[in-house]
Amino acid sequence: MNWAHPLTWAELLGALLFFVLYVGYALRTQRLAAPLGQKGWRIGWKLGLRLLYFPLLLLALLGPAYGVTQQPVRTAGKDVWLLVDLSRSMDAPDVAPSRLQKVKAELSTLINRFQADRLGLIVFAGDAFVHCPLTYDQSALQLFLNTLQTNLVTATGTDLTPALELALSRISATPQVAGSPPRVAALVLVSDGEDFGENLEPTLRVLTRAGVRLFSMGVGTLEGARVPRPTGGYLRDDRGREIVSRLNPTSLRRLAEQTNGQYFELTNRRNEFPLLVNALNRIEGQAEQVRTVSVADNRYRYPLALALLLLALDILLTIKVIRP
Repeated sequence: MNWAHPLTWAELLGALLFFVLYVGYALRTQRLAAPLGQKGWRIGWKLGLRLLYFPLLLLALLGPAYGVTQQPVRTAGKDVWLLVDLSRSMDAPDVAPSRLQKVKAELSTLINRFQADRLGLIVFAGDAFVHCPLTYDQSALQLFLNTLQTNLVTATGTDLTPALELALSRISATPQVAGSPPRVAALVLVSDGEDFGENLEPTLRVLTRAGVRLFSMGVGTLEGARVPRPTGGYLRDDRGREIVSRLNPTSLRRLAEQTNGQYFELTNRRNEFPLLVNALNRIEGQAEQVRTVSVADNRYRYPLALALLLLALDILLTIKVIRP
């Protein structure tokens, strides 16, 4: 059995307050009855009744859920492609514990915020490939996200163009529902901004014409850090000098600005992933559809009905505690 709402201090405080007030009520009744030579025992069965329906009300409030039911949900969803840089520079530790590990943790939180939208995952370095196609299955996407490592792609320099072109090809290949407007699509590009590819201008023009908004997340610091090697030590250039990878926001900011998107940063001092989530939430989907989702069946109505029945019985049945 699961609970729709966890037990909090508010519920515990309410139960304690009920107990204290009722004990006070019982003691006051006994005190008033004593001078008249009577006993207040007649309230005993009412006490038992109230000790039954108050916990039932509390149980209904917590929402006992067991079993699964299918419910139709009408959504106006959008497609969001997550483009994650897996070049070796993403192992740099200037954003602890490393750029890529921090990105994975933040994307895991982001995925949970978009239950009505389809999300897909593209990874890239010098080349790009689809790591997870568009899906509503958040659990499956989380599994693919957890497998991200820089050794998944060929150890070459970063090129943003293949990832953007692959995302555009997937967006254009998305089947459309007859009579419905095309699904809204957005790209989230996560990278340290180091781009050793060719000119981005042709890809930018295609993005703009397609009406695809791109939100870029720059990861790293301007001071940078050395890039560790899997076998120990640090990466070196052709002259034997240790490579220092630094955040290069220029191309990322330009991509966002020219596609009506926004640029954000994840550094050792600032985390703008919440701002990214808010920006994506403001994009409204256009293509309505009905999906059937599995949800836990909240059985609160049963303890609530029984509690209300006992409460009505408590109100209707009156007793004389003190007889003249």
